[in-house]
Amino acid sequence: MIRRDVLKAIAALAALPATAWAGDNRLALKETAAPFGPDTVTNRARILASKPYAPRPMIPEAWRKLTYDQYRQIWFDGRNALWEGTDVPQRVDVFPPGLYFPQAVAMHVVAEGEARPIAFDMGVFDRTDQFPDLPVDDTLGYSGLRLRAELEKQGIFQEYAVFQGASYFRGIGTGETYGLSARGLALKTGDPAGEEFPDFTAFWLERPAADSNSLVLHALLDSPSCTGAYRFEITHGPVLQMKVRATLFAREELTHLGIAPLTSMFLFDDTMRQRFSDFRPAVHDSDGLLMHNGIGEVIWRPLSNPLNLQISSFVDNNPRGFGLLQRKRQFSDFNDLEALYHNRPAVWITPGEDWGKGAVTLVEIPADLEIYDNIVSYWRPATPLPAGAEHKMSYTMHWGADPVAVTADVPVKVLNTAIGGRMEGGQVVVIDFAPGPEVPEDLSEIEVVIRGGEVPLTPGILQRNPETNGPRLAFTFQPEDAAFAEFRAQLRLAGEPLSEVWLYRWTRT
Repeated sequence: MIRRDVLKAIAALAALPATAWAGDNRLALKETAAPFGPDTVTNRARILASKPYAPRPMIPEAWRKLTYDQYRQIWFDGRNALWEGTDVPQRVDVFPPGLYFPQAVAMHVVAEGEARPIAFDMGVFDRTDQFPDLPVDDTLGYSGLRLRAELEKQGIFQEYAVFQGASYFRGIGTGETYGLSARGLALKTGDPAGEEFPDFTAFWLERPAADSNSLVLHALLDSPSCTGAYRFEITHGPVLQMKVRATLFAREELTHLGIAPLTSMFLFDDTMRQRFSDFRPAVHDSDGLLMHNGIGEVIWRPLSNPLNLQISSFVDNNPRGFGLLQRKRQFSDFNDLEALYHNRPAVWITPGEDWGKGAVTLVEIPADLEIYDNIVSYWRPATPLPAGAEHKMSYTMHWGADPVAVTADVPVKVLNTAIGGRMEGGQVVVIDFAPGPEVPEDLSEIEVVIRGGEVPLTPGILQRNPETNGPRLAFTFQPEDAAFAEFRAQLRLAGEPLSEVWLYRWTRT
């Protein structure tokens, strides 16, 4: 499945103004109620894992065969939102089924220790006369949900998170544009036999208090290999925070498990412009993977769009955090009036407990168009999860322009990487670092450490970039017959790290 198509569909629906059409069919709850407590979803996932996997029923074929243009002809009327007209400071919209979403997701509201299902009602949607007349039966249901709150102006409820499609979800800080996505779980990513995509099959929304800027969402995950119980505590703001707690139950041995997976898009930047004829200087939702490893190193790995599938593993023990970032923040970095790539969020993940041995894994998939999400990152435990085992985990996700606070002890960030050929032969690499009070006026005091494996390279030259006022490191290497080369560079002062560690894998194009 092309994940970018799914995101386009969501974005198209989100762009429709919620107040343009009046509605009188607000989301309604069924009369039936069931007790709900802290362990309800966990117990349900445990019982489900003890049984063979049974996929949910498909919605009618006519809904599944909707075209993209037809799917855009039906949308949720925001006046029918859950909790509209109440003192609850949140609004919840739902998405119609169909197109890329062939199975319904059960939804419930939790209040006073009871959970009541949200009834499916075609009346909550508005449609144009171009939307076809489709059958309605018991298999139909909503395909996902959108969260809204008063982010910038009282009485105006703006969206800040969406849960829709497999176990995918997205968030933004106030005023930002949707970009990269997260998932509940990644299974067998990049494996030759193919990836497995678990589904969130049911949601439970806890009714928030009138003075709360947070919402608690529970989710049940199901897949042929495992089940899972998730709890999201979501707090909106300039940096959106999601506190995640989950328990996994393995139906079979999980040898390739991806925890806290992120999915993004990287087409090109200054490292590879020669492959793309485009008026824009860069096209990407994220430009680098940042890691704060267990020994305290802060590592920046610029992303790449290779010609062949590329999987990198950064072995670690008890990582302190990692995430996909979008560090380019000026409109001129992209020159795109429609996509607004400069306004896409970064996501930083902080483990809630020791995760032990494993590796931050980066998967880079070849792509020739920006409609494809071709970047995946996640934590892969070193030890497989045996069949029948349970695994508890927790982590916090921060979504925002600059959500990372881990670099206080290594303050100088990498701003940009550029690579290109030289007339006299070889490739020149230019790395721009951020300015700061820690950077001495006399750059000769800074020690430059560069390694390039077996590839011959020149000593680094350090100069001040007059535009950024920060240090610029440049060196040249000779690829010769090498198909790829691994590089590592860092600025040091008085024997201590001054900058992040810069890592890069160059591949022949």
